[in-house]
Amino acid sequence: MAKRPVKRATRENARSATREDPRGRLQVVHGGWNPANDSAARDQSYIKTIKAKSKGQEKLMAAIDANNLVMALGPAGTGKTYIAIAKAVEALEAGKVGRIVLSRPAVEAGESLGYLPGAMEDKLAPYLRPLYDALSDRLSPKALKSMMAEGQIEIAPVGFMRGRTLNNAFVVIDEAQNCTFGQIKMLLTRLGWHSTMVVTGDPAQTDLLPELSGLGEAAAKLQTLKDISVIRLEEQDIVRHPLVARMLTVL
Repeated sequence: MAKRPVKRATRENARSATREDPRGRLQVVHGGWNPANDSAARDQSYIKTIKAKSKGQEKLMAAIDANNLVMALGPAGTGKTYIAIAKAVEALEAGKVGRIVLSRPAVEAGESLGYLPGAMEDKLAPYLRPLYDALSDRLSPKALKSMMAEGQIEIAPVGFMRGRTLNNAFVVIDEAQNCTFGQIKMLLTRLGWHSTMVVTGDPAQTDLLPELSGLGEAAAKLQTLKDISVIRLEEQDIVRHPLVARMLTVL
């Protein structure tokens, strides 16, 4: 049997997908294009507007706008990392900085993961995944992939930051409670010209021995300096499930 012309087949498929009821209205029976089925091919065409949900978050956002170095300390769920990355993306898209540098210590949370196969990126992926998740919420997959390929967004563990000078960059140091005082000192001194650095962490949830974590000590010393802002978020700033704040008051 000869193949039907493409146009004829297309018309017949369109007719089979719809029918007209007695009142003259068109009804979809089956098939047809659905935007949900084409989501992978489309790019995100909107940007979520980030708004402070507590007084602490409002202070943090204002501090990032006003200072080149901000330390955000507080319990889990207060939006420290998300706000920092959202501000970083905002600054990059506005042309205020030329790149985003995100860093996180590769410290296991209480249990050994053992040997991880693959290249360096594969070994570090589990530790850096929270940063990817926050970026994916602010950028479309296509834009994120393009910016990372072009070097506009860089994600690196703390151990790879020594010896660098970060000019014209927005730097976010996440989970800083798992850094020693020496590591935090090294990271803070990476700050270069026309750059902003935000250090986030919860001193109460360190995966190091408490006496090894340097975040609390560094924050206490730096809060006495001008042009450095230390924001301490509290349980009332938690924006996750209400049970998170209630649990943290007793744990």
